[in-house]
Amino acid sequence: MKEHTLKKNILVIYHSQGGTMKRMAESFARGAAKEPNITVVFKKAAEASLEDLLACRAIAIGSPEYFGTMAGMIKDFFDRTYEAAKDKTTGLPFIVFVCAGNDGRGAITQIERIAAGYKWKQVQEHLRVAGPPTAQDLAAVEELGQTLAAGVDFGIF
Repeated sequence: MKEHTLKKNILVIYHSQGGTMKRMAESFARGAAKEPNITVVFKKAAEASLEDLLACRAIAIGSPEYFGTMAGMIKDFFDRTYEAAKDKTTGLPFIVFVCAGNDGRGAITQIERIAAGYKWKQVQEHLRVAGPPTAQDLAAVEELGQTLAAGVDFGIF
């Protein structure tokens, strides 16, 4: 008898104006999709819903850094979901990847603070890219996606 395995959702949200973060998020999602028991739910932050968050087993957040902060649409996602999700997503594995003209630390710090309010669990080192992403950066974010997905699939995260 063949064992039936339900796929586990990883929510990948991102904001991109010029396309750079979209390319990074696509690389992340491509890596996560390599794991056969994972379904990647890939959405712009403005289109992601509370239902998407509540249905996922992990979340990946891709944000450019604007003026030392996360993108406003990432913050908007948090604003729309926090009250209803904060007690239902405790321990949710999360990872952040940021592209910045400067260093990206401000955006990561802000997202970490909000994630702490949800009581989410950081399961991997966040990825920061300063300047336009290179092929090596895109490969690193793809690997990050596959690692998160494998950890979710095997119950490590």
